Amino acid sequence: MNLLIDLGNSRLKWAQQALGLWRADAATLAEKDMTALLDRVWKKIPAPQKIMLCSVTRPPILHALEEWMRAHWSMKPQVIKAQAEQLGVKNGYDKPETLGADRWAALIGARGLTVSAACVVDCGTAVTVDALSAEGEFLGGVIFPGLRLLRDSLVQGTAGIDSHDVLGNTKNFPARSTADGVAAGSLLGLTGAVERLIHEYRQTLGDAMQIFVTGGDAPQIAERLHMPVTLEPDLVLKGLARIADSL
Repeated sequence: MNLLIDLGNSRLKWAQQALGLWRADAATLAEKDMTALLDRVWKKIPAPQKIMLCSVTRPPILHALEEWMRAHWSMKPQVIKAQAEQLGVKNGYDKPETLGADRWAALIGARGLTVSAACVVDCGTAVTVDALSAEGEFLGGVIFPGLRLLRDSLVQGTAGIDSHDVLGNTKNFPARSTADGVAAGSLLGLTGAVERLIHEYRQTLGDAMQIFVTGGDAPQIAERLHMPVTLEPDLVLKGLARIADSL
């Protein structure tokens, strides 16, 4: 059994993968004690054969995770980094190694699902919208704040909006309260930006481009996009699975 891990800024996602087995789960990183969190969510997972990890989180959290693995399984994870080329994906970054490991894994996951051009929308703490040609060339992408960061910025940057106002109802539009205005405005603004980028990418990649939406806020974003999309909650983990199978 392989253990595939996507360690983000706000969530820990993992999947147990073997022939005929795919068991995915997730936990938020709200707890300050990473060891206690892992004791709770991983205590029944047997020692894996391989551990594949991509991480964009802070070094202390990553270190705590690695120490837990050493103590419980006497193993170290294989930490994934972006390559110049891997599994049919060619990295178009000026410095390939600086591309985020989660974005790289998601692109490899998308390439495993289609040989057509693709747009990968990852809706996490940050939102990334990446373009992949039919030839497997990663053409680049954009990064902007996700829903939580957009809403938190309004709380921090204005005097008339407080922390309770980020909990509004996105369905109440046009909004008749500050909370609903913050909720709907951030979601609609983010969705509009994603749609604009998808239209821009289609000018280069053509109408056959497939759109994959992943990440914690993917359901909210995908619901508002006025175009066919494929919701792939485990896209990064599927990329890690392809990498694990190739080694």
